[in-house]
Amino acid sequence: MQMTKEDINSKIAELEAAMVTADFWSDKARAQATIREIHELKEKLAGVGKYDRGNAVMTIFSGAGGDDAEDFSSMLLRMYTKFFEKHGFSWTTVHENKNDHGGYRNITLEIHGKSVYGMLKNESGVHRLVRISPFSSKKLRHTSFSMVEVIPDFKSHGDDIGVSDRDIRVEFSRSSGPGGQNVNKRETAVRVVHIPTGIAVHVETERSQEQNRERAVQILKGKLYKKREEERKAAESGMYISKTTDIEWGNQIRSYVVHPYKMVKDHRTGVETGNVDAVLEDGEIEAFIEAEREL
Repeated sequence: MQMTKEDINSKIAELEAAMVTADFWSDKARAQATIREIHELKEKLAGVGKYDRGNAVMTIFSGAGGDDAEDFSSMLLRMYTKFFEKHGFSWTTVHENKNDHGGYRNITLEIHGKSVYGMLKNESGVHRLVRISPFSSKKLRHTSFSMVEVIPDFKSHGDDIGVSDRDIRVEFSRSSGPGGQNVNKRETAVRVVHIPTGIAVHVETERSQEQNRERAVQILKGKLYKKREEERKAAESGMYISKTTDIEWGNQIRSYVVHPYKMVKDHRTGVETGNVDAVLEDGEIEAFIEAEREL
């Protein structure tokens, strides 16, 4: 059962009362556990989860829309990297699958900075773009979809959520560039598949197979954590949360409309703006992020 704010405050008061007793420090391990529990409860009260203060891993997947969707993924990548620059975050590319037009079928980034995961975790979901397609000779209006996934970076926490080696399949391949061009003659790229769920992670940026495998497993743990958190929240609220693997109409969290009018609207909070260029070109998404964090 989910704890209410009253439950959390009551538990904090109970634990803090125990701290002032004469024998509190006689059991050092118990005392440290109590202090840690108080800290976690206060973070929960403030709406800051266990991993919120750490780094994050973001993946952008193209959905329905072909070249338009892959171009939209590159637009989202620009939007987020501009946002990272403004906030002093650094990032590295873990894996990318790029087309011949500069678009992305998918791309995964490690993002480093203070409270990155807490700031970006609610960006997870399907994003929708409506515009005149630059790939249409008839200049037709086109709707594209891309999905953003943000997970905690387990490398920065050192946590283990218990993934058995028996439950993963490891595949090796050559690292590749745009259009499938091989850029590394050795098979250092690694794809790790979690057999029970089918969740897959591809990493190719480290120098060796073993380093890529280790990084892929860490990212896989983050994906499994995200999945379990969604399932836990759904169970606590008695509601069904739709799977974000359906990158299509009806599942979007935010729409970016360039034609026939200009507007970006977040469908969860109702926050909207007519300055589409500021959002997509300059990464001005703070209003959307803050509104979602206040829910």
